[in-house]
Amino acid sequence: MTKHNGRLTKDGIRIHEDADFAGMHAAGKVAAQILDDIAPHVFPGQSTAEIDRIITDMVTASGTTSATIGYRGYQHASCISVNHVVCHGIPGPKTLKDGDILNIDVTVILDGWYGDTSRMYVAGNLSRKSERLIQVTHDALMLGIEAAKPGNTFGDIGNAIQTYVEANRMSVVRDFCGHGLGTVFHAPPNVLHYGRPGTGPVLEEGMFFTIEPMVNLGRPETKVLADDWTAVTRDKSLSAQFEHSIGIRADGAEIFTLSPAGKFHPTYG
Repeated sequence: MTKHNGRLTKDGIRIHEDADFAGMHAAGKVAAQILDDIAPHVFPGQSTAEIDRIITDMVTASGTTSATIGYRGYQHASCISVNHVVCHGIPGPKTLKDGDILNIDVTVILDGWYGDTSRMYVAGNLSRKSERLIQVTHDALMLGIEAAKPGNTFGDIGNAIQTYVEANRMSVVRDFCGHGLGTVFHAPPNVLHYGRPGTGPVLEEGMFFTIEPMVNLGRPETKVLADDWTAVTRDKSLSAQFEHSIGIRADGAEIFTLSPAGKFHPTYG
């Protein structure tokens, strides 16, 4: 594992050194490659358990370790969240139907560094309302990343996302957020996807964290099912999510989890 001597801010956020960016890029690229490679395996009639089995094999073949297998008792290499599942969907025997939308979230560990990313997929034909939800969620993430630069605050990131989503008459989930990461899976700060400009910690070069907005077609409220993992929209409305891991440079955000094949968006746009 790369040893780093980065300092902590007063908010407990680690400031990483220049050399640490390479470790995050390497881990992020593996996670993004797995999400590229799983795309052909998403189709009507496919089970989410089979998708997860293939991902597990991909993690092993890549020489990395799954960060989620064994994490708080979780037993899968991915979270797969279908339709009104907001996040942390557990892979299982249920098969996908034509028009289902799903988020696949993968985190791998490479040389001690965590690569964490998720994106949306569609089984079969994409409906107009699903397409619009996916597009707004994707664009909201990219607007949040644009706001992630030294001197701005985490409230600026959240506000950029919230303002855009609500202007499109959708809602931002408030019960889950992005997080710091690096040589640990979850660390300060909590990265809220809503907020007021100028609030929260100030961004500095060397911060590593995820931005991962969850956007609902209906209301923002969620509930967690009896399995203690699966979060769903309370009103059963569709939900979408995209996630990148990023590091802060002097001129803005550097994305660690870019799709090698340009497949981050399900229409590969």
